[in-house]
Amino acid sequence: MSILSFGGEQRMAIKKDTTGKLFTLLTNNSMYQMKVDDLGFLVHTWFGKRTPIFDYSYLNVGRDRGFSGNPYIAGDNRAYSLDTLPQEFPTYGNGDYRESAVRIRYASGASSCEFRYESAQILEGKYSLPGLPAFYALKEDTADTLVITLKDSTQNVYVHLYYGVLEEKDIITRSVTVENKGESPIYLERIMSTCTDFQFGDFDFISFYGRHAMERLLSRTQVHHGIQSVGSTRGASSHHYNPFVMLAAQGTTETRGECYGFSFLYSGDFLAEAEKDQSGQTRFLMGIHPDNFCYKLDSGEAFHAPEAAMVYSAEGMEAVSHRFHRAIRNNLCRGEYKKARRPVLINNWEGTYFDFTGDKLVEMAEQAKDMGVELFVMDDGWFGKRESDNSGLGDWIVNEKKLGCTLKDLSARIHALGLKFGIWFEPECISEDSDLYRAHPDWAFKVPEKSPVRSRYQLVLDFSRKEVRDHIYNMMCNVLDNAQVEYLKWDFNRSIGDIFTTALPADRQGETAHKYILGLYEFLENLNKRYPGMLIEGCSGGGGRFDAGMLYYTPQIWTSDDTDSIERLKIQYGTSFCYPVSTMGAHVSASPNHQTGRTASLSTRATVAMAGTFGYELDPAKLTEEEKAEVRTQIETFKKYYSLIQDGTYYRLASPYENEEYTVWEFAAEDKSEALLGIVSTKLTANNLFTCIRLRGLDPNAMYRMGDKTYLGAALMEAGLPMPVPETEYQSWNLHLVKES
Repeated sequence: MSILSFGGEQRMAIKKDTTGKLFTLLTNNSMYQMKVDDLGFLVHTWFGKRTPIFDYSYLNVGRDRGFSGNPYIAGDNRAYSLDTLPQEFPTYGNGDYRESAVRIRYASGASSCEFRYESAQILEGKYSLPGLPAFYALKEDTADTLVITLKDSTQNVYVHLYYGVLEEKDIITRSVTVENKGESPIYLERIMSTCTDFQFGDFDFISFYGRHAMERLLSRTQVHHGIQSVGSTRGASSHHYNPFVMLAAQGTTETRGECYGFSFLYSGDFLAEAEKDQSGQTRFLMGIHPDNFCYKLDSGEAFHAPEAAMVYSAEGMEAVSHRFHRAIRNNLCRGEYKKARRPVLINNWEGTYFDFTGDKLVEMAEQAKDMGVELFVMDDGWFGKRESDNSGLGDWIVNEKKLGCTLKDLSARIHALGLKFGIWFEPECISEDSDLYRAHPDWAFKVPEKSPVRSRYQLVLDFSRKEVRDHIYNMMCNVLDNAQVEYLKWDFNRSIGDIFTTALPADRQGETAHKYILGLYEFLENLNKRYPGMLIEGCSGGGGRFDAGMLYYTPQIWTSDDTDSIERLKIQYGTSFCYPVSTMGAHVSASPNHQTGRTASLSTRATVAMAGTFGYELDPAKLTEEEKAEVRTQIETFKKYYSLIQDGTYYRLASPYENEEYTVWEFAAEDKSEALLGIVSTKLTANNLFTCIRLRGLDPNAMYRMGDKTYLGAALMEAGLPMPVPETEYQSWNLHLVKES
């Protein structure tokens, strides 16, 4: 097997001691350490605050615990047990009865394996993964890779553990390759990309749950004895749980306490679990969910697991978020729009739904242009026989009869107004009422001799098959090549069921779900290469696939189908724990809101949407002249503060979960020269209490001007800023502070 690719001339952030058995990974603020012990097992010794390099294996004090088995090679040492030892890569069936990182079924039917240390390499640069997303190093980054190879004690099977270190970004990544060098096939039934054993400490398990139109709500529960987990078996990372989890010391706040963040760079089935064992240790694992996974490896074949990223903070949850935000913006997102200013858009969906013509769209675009909008997006309903959501998917042919013109003509009319043009696709799904399904019913996921599970009147195409992907890709390119399109919205509006492919034999069906995701990534990679100047926004019924894996291919994702500005406070708040504002698609929609019926001012709807990529989703013809004038001001305001919002440091100042009266957030310039506060009043009361919110990220010794008042930075951060008194329900404010020279 060849070592995966590396790049860049970097300094070393990985140290090996003189014995060659102790490995220390260093970032600016954290340290991760492991050691090969005397029996050849790779033990975990430390993950936490950066200290002078020291052998922390002294903490691994052996103790004879009843019913904890001992490896045969340990001899008479009953205190040595893998059931209690902190490990880097625990395996199933070797006497460790906790959750494992890997389970392999061999040709004999046995699943017991025992991996021991074989070799190690330290390499300059950050590894990449074939066909999978991964963080990458910039020229200015100190980035290194550690590859540790383990071998099964009885079988000719190897595991290569990859550790990537981005020192200045304070992030460590992990991945695993399983390689079969034996003569017989093996079946990989479980593979976790990361495992961290904590020998001591009481933690809270912080995860982000939800449902369609209400994603990434905050959940914080105590890690208790037993196993607690979140995950997805829906074929996508899902609206219901997000592949980002934090472990925080009990009592940790935004700015105080130890906290660990774990992100899985994968858009399919995942599992994140914490187990507190008999001796009070906590094991955390994250990887592909094993329920829909079983991968056959013939002799000479290897499996590359997706990447997981880890961040540690001794300064609370906020620092974990900031480190992920910087790394995602700079070292994960790619393409022209990684840094370029993204256009303010209007999407016709909530303005028209399926009821539109080309003339109606041009009319909307004319009015949007007059308000300052820069990009017009045509959503669902422009293709095939698509007058509702129960037909047409898969027939990516422009419905010129409905539009009254060709797509090229429509695009030209939009561009003649001075706007860019965007278009919606749902490439992964198919309607039974479609020409494509009638021609190729076997291209959809269906179990033989069983009626398929429908969702939104549609089935899922088998993207594990190249001929299926190629057909859809060619149809899409035929559309995109024949019109000027600068933006593509990629949607996916159902969970996957009936996972079965006609392309694989019975003993390889367990590979289908993962190969589907690999096919999705290949498709997106090809689109990015063919249309490098096109902005692609990910979407899955809103936030059903909002994960770091997708952000490698699409620099922004539609955060939720719920456009209610008040509900968005919780949705965007939860999303911010891992993902930067620059990745969050957010629109101003109509009032009363189409999902909740709530009425909120145009000002408040814009204040909330500005904490995202910003755009509109309504019919401009239904706005009054006063509202149109307000929209013009909103767009100019957003453009004025664009760099501060998209690239500034984001602070959660008042939580919508803990503060009934206000939700407050802040964008602070990295050089502390300015800050922008977003404030939304969430509860009106008579004779309301006096409230101050402490700001962060300012220069304590500088004076800051806000309107006609000046404040000392230290005063704003220690005493706080008095909150404005609301006069109407859901009133909002954007407050700008500028450092005086």
